[in-house]
Amino acid sequence: MTQNQIKAENGSSYFIQEHSLMIRIWHWLTFILITSTMITVLLNSTLMNPRKNVGMVQEQLKSRGLTATEEQAFAVSHEYEDMIWGVHKWIGYGIAFLLLSRVVIELVQPKEEKLKNRFRKALGLYKSGDGNKTEYRHYLSTKLSYFLFYFLLLWMALSGLGLAFGRELGIPRGLHGTIKELHSIGQYFMYAFVLIHLGGVIIGENRNIKGIVSGMINGNKRN
Repeated sequence: MTQNQIKAENGSSYFIQEHSLMIRIWHWLTFILITSTMITVLLNSTLMNPRKNVGMVQEQLKSRGLTATEEQAFAVSHEYEDMIWGVHKWIGYGIAFLLLSRVVIELVQPKEEKLKNRFRKALGLYKSGDGNKTEYRHYLSTKLSYFLFYFLLLWMALSGLGLAFGRELGIPRGLHGTIKELHSIGQYFMYAFVLIHLGGVIIGENRNIKGIVSGMINGNKRN
């Protein structure tokens, strides 16, 4: 029995757990890359949107004594959008690598920190019926949300790789369009998950579950 379990049995939150160095590095790298993909999508939906920049390109050329058709101006503005998507694609490769590395990390994690064992513990607590049903339900739902997150990450990684290597893989144009649509839909689920997760952490830190963020920095390791 770990010190975290003893502390939990004495009335503190089960949410404060130990995290290995590998999982902490993985967590923050994943956070940075997912945030970066959100920024690239936001840029291309607003500032770098080629259709919104056609007029600006034409005006800039006109001020220098040059003229360009709408089609020509669109081609110029589209180049900037393509540059951002290029960055987005490389970030996606990084996320796919992190997803693969998470499998490896799970295999070498300390037994008590493995995801499957923490889920079993949460399920056992929920079924125990010792009077803390509400906290145990919350704890179990949190563990279940991890599986949802990894499913979304796999969804985005596979669909993104399908888009990136569609030609090399011989994916038909019609199927390519379907994959693009699925990737687009998946991103909104991922963004919603990230926002809900951040909101839950902020609420927890300001109520009775102090140390969630610091735990992902120092690991909550106790000597």
